[in-house]
Amino acid sequence: MIRIKTAIFVDAWRRRCQQGGAFATILRKGDEDAGMVAVRVYQRGEPMRVWMETRDLDGEKAWRDLTRGGASEQEADKLLEREVSFDPDLWIVEVEDREGRPFLQEKLLDGDSA
Repeated sequence: MIRIKTAIFVDAWRRRCQQGGAFATILRKGDEDAGMVAVRVYQRGEPMRVWMETRDLDGEKAWRDLTRGGASEQEADKLLEREVSFDPDLWIVEVEDREGRPFLQEKLLDGDSA
């Protein structure tokens, strides 16, 4: 399996967000080569969602919803602080989108999966 560097993935993801009419920013840089990624999704008037990079049962890249459908900004921050304490190489990126899209092309899993 070919794995692209995290910095390249994040840069491409940000461009995808911007092309889709959303604003994306890096909140925390992790390891440029192999850091995992967490995506905070902000949609005005809606609970915040946090998608964490993971692998599915087949070993394919997927994204798990840490907020299980939504959380307050403070709850999302606590979840991310906990993840950083486990993995100091973690990248945290945020997208602000009117439709609440995470702009992730891989499989999205609910909070109880993988």
